[in-house]
Amino acid sequence: MSDAGPRGASLEGKLIAVPETRELDLFVGLLERRGARALRFPLVSIQDAPDPGPVLHWLRAFAAGGCDDLILMTGEGLRRLRGCIARHEPSLEAPFLAALARVRRITRGPKPARALRELGLRPQVEADPPTTAGVIASLGSLDLRGRRVGLQLYGIEPNLRLQAFLRGAGASVHSVAPYVYADGASAAVVDELLAELNAGRVDAIAFTSKQQIERLFRSADAAQVRAALSRTAVAAVGPVVAETLAGFGVPVRAMPGESWFMKPLTAELEALFSSTGAAGS
Repeated sequence: MSDAGPRGASLEGKLIAVPETRELDLFVGLLERRGARALRFPLVSIQDAPDPGPVLHWLRAFAAGGCDDLILMTGEGLRRLRGCIARHEPSLEAPFLAALARVRRITRGPKPARALRELGLRPQVEADPPTTAGVIASLGSLDLRGRRVGLQLYGIEPNLRLQAFLRGAGASVHSVAPYVYADGASAAVVDELLAELNAGRVDAIAFTSKQQIERLFRSADAAQVRAALSRTAVAAVGPVVAETLAGFGVPVRAMPGESWFMKPLTAELEALFSSTGAAGS
């Protein structure tokens, strides 16, 4: 079944700024098939942990049976863990997968669950909503006393709130950070994006990670960034991104109510322009 929208419909001729990196082509394709024009401004890049040593240490312990539970915060994290094995210690692949099949698997929403399904596995616990608060709520009824919990971090953010909850529930926490976020655009490129926004030429900007927002606000005075964003319709892929925008004082005009992926975000943009007929006004 095609996901193409009707030509001449709500996104026809709309100019959408896209700060996405990893799924940039996918997102742009969804927009362009609905008649939009996309401005590609990848603001962050995702890179392997610069030092594979701590990641390999965690992987060896996990493969040897060092965890009873594994919390996967992102699908990217699981794929990067396997990539680290493939590059540095291929003999770990079989014991890692065996341990992954044995532990209780907990995911922060559908994306890490999808990464598990690629390996023929499923989560026993899937947090809803896919936020730290959702993970904590999903674990609230479980007895975690004495459990050894592996925690795959979201970038290098230590997630002290989740770690404190786990330790308070009697678990030990063994965290791993298999990837990092880095600036994916030069200062000149960010300045270009801000200039396009300030000129009122952009109908919407669609944020898909909080790192994109943080990168944008690192690039200039916060009041200047807020002023630029006020001249367009701001969309968020899900609640974590929306909360980050709210923390910077930026209102969100469009966000999927559930299923926080690119296609539902595209549908929300269509719905926004169908109802308003114009962005930012």
